[in-house]
Amino acid sequence: MKWLKRIGLGLIGLLGILWLGLVIYAYWPTGVEEVPAVNLAGPADRFVDVDGVNIRYQTWGKPAPDKPTALLLHGFANSLQSFRLLAPLLADRYYVVAFDMPGFGLSDKPAPFDYKNAHQATVACDLIKVLGLKNVVVGGHSLGGAIALRVALESPEVVGLVVMNPGIITSGVPAIAKYLVFPFPRIQAKIFGDPEFRSNFLRRSFVNPAIVTDDVVKDLSRTARTQGYLSGMSNMMGQYNDPDEVPMLPRVTVPSLIVWGQQDRNKTLSEFEELKAKLPNNTAVLVPTSGHYVQEEAPAEAAAAMNAFVDRVMPPQAPALIPGQSL
Repeated sequence: MKWLKRIGLGLIGLLGILWLGLVIYAYWPTGVEEVPAVNLAGPADRFVDVDGVNIRYQTWGKPAPDKPTALLLHGFANSLQSFRLLAPLLADRYYVVAFDMPGFGLSDKPAPFDYKNAHQATVACDLIKVLGLKNVVVGGHSLGGAIALRVALESPEVVGLVVMNPGIITSGVPAIAKYLVFPFPRIQAKIFGDPEFRSNFLRRSFVNPAIVTDDVVKDLSRTARTQGYLSGMSNMMGQYNDPDEVPMLPRVTVPSLIVWGQQDRNKTLSEFEELKAKLPNNTAVLVPTSGHYVQEEAPAEAAAAMNAFVDRVMPPQAPALIPGQSL
């Protein structure tokens, strides 16, 4: 029995050494200097305070009484840059606003902070108020699609919902993520901050990986250079929860649009069919040539669907009759 005890103690000691090594790796300096986000901003970037969080956003087109506002929410580990190809194609029919959710892009990354979907939706609703947006069509990709659903239920300004390969039926996040304990959330944050990992991670999700250019990687890599990135992302990585938006689907009352890249490697067509069956009042567009990032791989098709959707959320008004005139 003594030898069993010795083996057990040896294994415990080995695990302790391994754990200590992981802690050292997690807190070993990255060599990346974190700076205020405004120092990394470009000429098109704007910032606004929402609930004490500095939010970065960009706009396309001009607001007009007969145009809805498209408010675009990106997916996990991404930023508003994921709409760089889609947004300009919407500018004739929408006033377009895309923003970085807290914890992503050039927006603030506070810690501690509630990064779960419900609170992200609250921030988006408050952004609508702060910017004074009207007739909002809230659109979201992947994680942003699940949050957009919540915004459609919470904000009285929302007149339409667009979801693009959304994380509603499934999140697409491996289940093991919910069991991450110290120091693994910080290790995950450190890994996602590495440009090479980010590049490879993204390219594996594209049917045409050439879309993920060096400029795209450089843009996304600014995230890890912003003040508070490592602490904020570590905080976020420790907040995984299972998707809980499915029971909310029947409560959607505004017109809805599903744009789905058929070649998504993590989301099956059965998920698309289930979403079609459960989301009320929807128009569904299946894009055969695209994968998960349908707004980047098929921006023309996604834009055509969204531009046609305007007539559902804001039907053309019949011209007023002149007194004495008949139809």
